[in-house]
Amino acid sequence: MTNKEIAKIFEELAKLLEIKGENPFKIRAYLNASREINSLPYSLESMVQEGKDLTKLPNIGEQIAKKIQEIVNTGKLEKLEKLKKEFPPALLNLLAIEGLGAKHIKTLYENLHFNTVEELQELAKEHKIQTLKGFGPKLEEKIAKGLKLLKQEGIRFLYAQAEPYANELYKYLQNAPTIIRLEIAGSFRRKKETVGDLDIVASASNPQKVIEFFTKFPKVSQIVSAGDTRSTIVLDNSLQVDFRVVKDEHFGSALHYFTGSKAHVLEIRRMAQDLNLKINEYGLFSNDKNLASKEEADIYRAFGMEYIEPELRENRGELEVAKNRTLPKLIELNDIKADMHIYSNFSLGKNSIEEIANYAQKIGYRYIAITDHFGSIESNKIEQYLKEIERLNSKYKDFKIIKGVECDILEDGSLTLNSDTLSRFDIVYGVINSNFKLPKDIQSARLIKAIQNPYLSAISHISNRVIQQDEGIELNYKEIFNALKSNNKLLEINSQPNRLDINDILAKEAKKYGIKFLINSSAKSLEELHYIKYGVNQARRGWLEKGDVLNCLMEFKQIL
Repeated sequence: MTNKEIAKIFEELAKLLEIKGENPFKIRAYLNASREINSLPYSLESMVQEGKDLTKLPNIGEQIAKKIQEIVNTGKLEKLEKLKKEFPPALLNLLAIEGLGAKHIKTLYENLHFNTVEELQELAKEHKIQTLKGFGPKLEEKIAKGLKLLKQEGIRFLYAQAEPYANELYKYLQNAPTIIRLEIAGSFRRKKETVGDLDIVASASNPQKVIEFFTKFPKVSQIVSAGDTRSTIVLDNSLQVDFRVVKDEHFGSALHYFTGSKAHVLEIRRMAQDLNLKINEYGLFSNDKNLASKEEADIYRAFGMEYIEPELRENRGELEVAKNRTLPKLIELNDIKADMHIYSNFSLGKNSIEEIANYAQKIGYRYIAITDHFGSIESNKIEQYLKEIERLNSKYKDFKIIKGVECDILEDGSLTLNSDTLSRFDIVYGVINSNFKLPKDIQSARLIKAIQNPYLSAISHISNRVIQQDEGIELNYKEIFNALKSNNKLLEINSQPNRLDINDILAKEAKKYGIKFLINSSAKSLEELHYIKYGVNQARRGWLEKGDVLNCLMEFKQIL
């Protein structure tokens, strides 16, 4: 039972209790628990099995701790199972429709007795919804449009897949008539690994003209809605885009609201309530007086906080740290002075070492590490490889190629290459490329033994996950982080868009241990050298600063 599965159970419980009209404080407690569980860097199942006190975790009280134990021990939560019998599964999906709250859903179900989304769509076509008290034609139309979009539910794009569409649309909208300011918000702005849709916020003197311009974007496949100040479209790659146009005086508060995360915004709303204030997309209000709305920074300033970068807005402690004015100064892409994990055509890459070195100098790197993957029987090839690097180093004056290698970590924790061979390299990466399903304790011991090898420099793509395809191997990260720190070994953030491994939550946890990082492209072509920007995004979400990442150093000797 993974943390993600446990968190989903509490999220579903909260949603069904909301539809039922239960105590809002209890609902909030379950939602807070769900978010906390999702952000934990270690296994709740292991904590239960080891008899650890779960109530020491944030947002986990005694009753929730008991429910976690029940889930781990039985694989389900009896309270949720009983609730599910009261309502059809379609009701949970309806909560995703904007403007359709739990009370509305309850009224719909009790009066129209539908069981599926398709049945509710038919009722909307027959105009049965608008006849209900508290609904009307406008809400019926909004529900009908929302039901159309439900088929998009669950579709997520890698950040790198959404990025070219987002950039092209942004560039297009900059030419919209009367537009003043424009930003892409949502999970894209927070640089999440995957993006469900794009949220774009703009200010303009004539919003309707901007909306009309937006709907004429060449890659639109469907216009879901087009009002005076907001519109929703679906692009030709099935990516949904929600666009909102506000007065310029409200741009900052709208951008903050639609950037999220939901947990971050809800916590700020709670803070506002504690001060008898109200906050929404139009500003921060004391009665009718708008205290902050034009700039995002004004909102944080009003609460006595420093500005919080979008990547940190996940309600993982950033608000408290911002109050203390001790937020990290996050790493920037231009801080990276080298790429320390690149494949050449000696193994997995497409390009020669010389082609890579020449291109790396063009994009401003001061040094690189070529780190090809060799087997134990490739001694002649290794010899040629090392000589080629030496030849090129004698040619370059202000640029250095570091001799690197990537080695498989075998099941017993040993490396594929022997000590004599490893001693000839400046940097050695260890990777697990086999036996992925070993039990967690055996897998962890395997990795720790490799970390203790004196020739190993760093661990690459530690979990071996593939985003949206494979959650990767199970590891005891506390033990591994201790081993990395005590053996003075480095941890890589692999920038391949479908890996981004180590993830942001674990990167933040590893930083607490004092572990140093390398952000690398793991490139197999010249084009992939630019993937390093995705690793920087991940590092920023993990609260990393320039000083945490060794390939920000100007000279390679400082790393070695």
